[in-house]
Amino acid sequence: MTRTLALLLALTVMAVSGCRTWYDTKKYMKGSWEEARSWVDIQPTVDTDAYEFENPNQEKLALLFAPVDGPMGSLIRFLEDQDTSPEQEWIELLFLRFPWVNRVIVTDPEGNILTQEPAQPFKRFSQPLVFEGVWRQTFLKTVADYPDLGPELYVGTPYFEDVDFKGLIIAGFDPRSLMRLSPNPDELLIIHPGGGVWTAGGEVDEEGLLAVPWEEILTEDVQGQVKVGEKYYTWIARYIGQDSYIYATESVDPEADGKLWWF
Repeated sequence: MTRTLALLLALTVMAVSGCRTWYDTKKYMKGSWEEARSWVDIQPTVDTDAYEFENPNQEKLALLFAPVDGPMGSLIRFLEDQDTSPEQEWIELLFLRFPWVNRVIVTDPEGNILTQEPAQPFKRFSQPLVFEGVWRQTFLKTVADYPDLGPELYVGTPYFEDVDFKGLIIAGFDPRSLMRLSPNPDELLIIHPGGGVWTAGGEVDEEGLLAVPWEEILTEDVQGQVKVGEKYYTWIARYIGQDSYIYATESVDPEADGKLWWF
C-alpha cells in the first residue's frame, strides 16, 4: 500500500509541476547544446607558419629532393615486400609503377642471371656486379656501375624458398632519370661517396665533392653544409640498406642557421 501511495503521490506531483519541469529541462538542454557545439563544431585553423623553413638552404634542398626521394622510397618498399621468386606479373607491375626503372634481373644463389627484363638492355655492364651480404641479415644492397652511356644504380634484395636463399631480385635505373622528377633537376646533386656525382645536367666540381671525407662526416651527422672550392653545398644523407647516398644543392645563404632539421 505504501508503494502504491508513493507512486500515486509522485504521479500527482509530476502532473501538477509538469509544465514547469519541461520548461526547465528544455532551457537546460538548450544551454548545454550551445556549450557543446562550441567545442564540437570547431572551425579549424591551420598554422601554416609552423611548416615554414627558417633556413633557406634547407628549404631549397627539400623542394628539390623530396619528389625524387619519395619514388625511391616506394621502389625500396616494393622490392622488400617480394621475398620469393617473382612472377612475370610482378615484374610488369614494377615497370608500370616505376617507369624510370629500366632493368629487372633475377639471379640464382651464385649470381647467374635467370631472368632479365628487357632481355637485351640498352646499357651493358662495365664490370661484373658484386653484391656482398649475409642474406639472412642483409635485405637491401646497392651497386653503382659506370658504363660509357652513364651511371646505373642497381638495388638488390634476396628471395627465398622456404628458408633457403635462392638468389637476388635486382632493379636497375639511371639515377639521372629519377632526378628529372625534381622541379629544378639541374640544381640537385646526388653524391655516391667513393663513386661519382650524379647531376641532370648541371656542372659541378665532381673531384672536389668526392674529396670530402663523407665516411668520416657520416659517423657524426646526417645533414649539414660543406665547402668545395668557393661554393657551399647543403646536403642530407639517405640510406638504401647500409649504403649511403647524399642529396645536395648549392647553398642560398652559407651564413644561415645550420641546426638539425627533419630527416
